[in-house]
Amino acid sequence: MRAVVTRVADASVEIGGRNCGKIGRGLLVLLGIGPEDDETTAEKMAEKICNLRIFSDENGKMNLDLAAAGGSLLVVSQFTLYADTSKRRPGFSKAAAPDRAAPLYEYFMDCCRNLGFTVEHGEFGAYMQVSSQNDGPVTILLDL
Repeated sequence: MRAVVTRVADASVEIGGRNCGKIGRGLLVLLGIGPEDDETTAEKMAEKICNLRIFSDENGKMNLDLAAAGGSLLVVSQFTLYADTSKRRPGFSKAAAPDRAAPLYEYFMDCCRNLGFTVEHGEFGAYMQVSSQNDGPVTILLDL
């Protein structure tokens, strides 16, 4: 499982001009799922992301996690995180098949909700427009 996690002041996702998800302060999570991933991987990724201490404290140090910052999550499926770029045209055969990835995407979001967070999201497999106002900017790459 791979994720690009960006600390945001706000973020949203639209599908066909319809707002599907929107958050204020929090984390925009672009989530890619590999063929070897399972529920345990999703649980570990949710724990890792929700407990990252990447929000500034009163001294301007990155010491606060999502809960302490009072933030939310916007999760967007992103199979392109598994792109094979050895050639000019990326290949995506290293990403999990949709019938495997879609349930794990949903499970990951359930894990985050079970940790006590509000989770907004896009739609698995849809063409989406994602907007964000990066805060910092702070962007973290995670690969489990």
